[in-house]
Amino acid sequence: MAKFSKSNVPQFSVDVYQNEYLPEGAREVNAIATVTSTGGGTVGSAVSAPHLYSTGQTPDAAVAIMVDCSGSMDYPPTKMRGARDATSAAIDAVRDGVHFAVIGGTHVAKEVYPGNGRLAVADAQTRADAKQALRKLSAGGGTAIGTWLRLADRLLSSADVSIRHGIVLTDGRNEHESPEDLQASLDACAGRFTCDARGVGTDWEVKEVTGIASALLGTSDIVADPSGLAADFTQMMETAMGKEVADVSLRLWTPMGVRIKFVKQVAPTVEELTERRTEAGPRAGDYPTGSWGDESRDYHVCVEVPGAELGQEMLAARVSLIVPQPDGSAQTLSQGLVRAVWTDDMSASTSINPQVAHYTGQAELAQVIQQGLDARKSGDIDGATAKLGRAVQLASASGNADTAKLLSKVVDVVDAVAGTVRLKARVAEADEMTLETRSTKTVRVKK
Repeated sequence: MAKFSKSNVPQFSVDVYQNEYLPEGAREVNAIATVTSTGGGTVGSAVSAPHLYSTGQTPDAAVAIMVDCSGSMDYPPTKMRGARDATSAAIDAVRDGVHFAVIGGTHVAKEVYPGNGRLAVADAQTRADAKQALRKLSAGGGTAIGTWLRLADRLLSSADVSIRHGIVLTDGRNEHESPEDLQASLDACAGRFTCDARGVGTDWEVKEVTGIASALLGTSDIVADPSGLAADFTQMMETAMGKEVADVSLRLWTPMGVRIKFVKQVAPTVEELTERRTEAGPRAGDYPTGSWGDESRDYHVCVEVPGAELGQEMLAARVSLIVPQPDGSAQTLSQGLVRAVWTDDMSASTSINPQVAHYTGQAELAQVIQQGLDARKSGDIDGATAKLGRAVQLASASGNADTAKLLSKVVDVVDAVAGTVRLKARVAEADEMTLETRSTKTVRVKK
């Protein structure tokens, strides 16, 4: 087992933002928990060695790159060429000592490199050999992404490492297996490895690609032009190489009588976690967050507390970051407290915490974009106009300039503050798919 000095292990902190003051009779408590992980050891508490690796030590990671090789990847030929170049660039970004494999995906999954059910260990020679093997990739066949994921799971699980990560590239719809088969594969792989998913071109299904990333706690995006794949794959792999702590969960403990209404990630993307809870002892549950490097994420916790008299206060919830240990126990990395205080001071009890207000708006923004695009596809012009108008209003109010720019390619903005828009008569398919794919991306609260 690798040894780590305290100076280079990641450190975690949990900061809770809320207005803890409630008026008489109020029962709902909202809080934003900001979780920060840093490699420099400036905050929080150190993580034990089995769950991390750092630059200069033996890497504790394995990655599998799954490349769509279905027949549609030949139309146009730049797709397959772009996919080979992107995979080659990603291989160059694999750190020495990391286990890796390349999978070619059609209606079946095939090992491209190294083969024979093995993973290669990255060094100059294996990276060169892997890039040589990529030259054999050719397009032909159908698309069954679940088979790719299951092969990736088998290969990744063969390595005695803590961090396991996959990258999926597809250009088409998952037409050669049922949605139930894909879901079964996602269920089987969830918690075993994380996975980023990318759609290239415009012939794939947004909800399939985003669903894969969501289920496996990764990122999703569109690469409309195959020439952009290499830069995107390089960035994805560099991010994966920066992960240092695996299998981190948000543990929520609540006192007797408190009901959890929802738990969701709200930055950098909106991700619903409520239904992913696993029980962790009396009145405690764990919500998966995947792997962490140097980064910060925000979570919205909403609970319902029992009624109380004016002047009373209580602990409404305890938010902890935990990581499993080899003996079956869990190490607490950091924690924060959510409080409730009942007061007759109206100025205190009616004030909305800025972080809570901001992320409530960002979650609504993601929702109304999806609803607006669905309404547009179904021909409901009035409904689409209303929802996308509200999206423009929310994006403007929160300073989400990236989403506002994407919305402007789907609607003509008359008045952003009022949310007055007109649907564009013609919208490029890539623009609509980009808005849908990136609809859950949020901005941090303004300081």
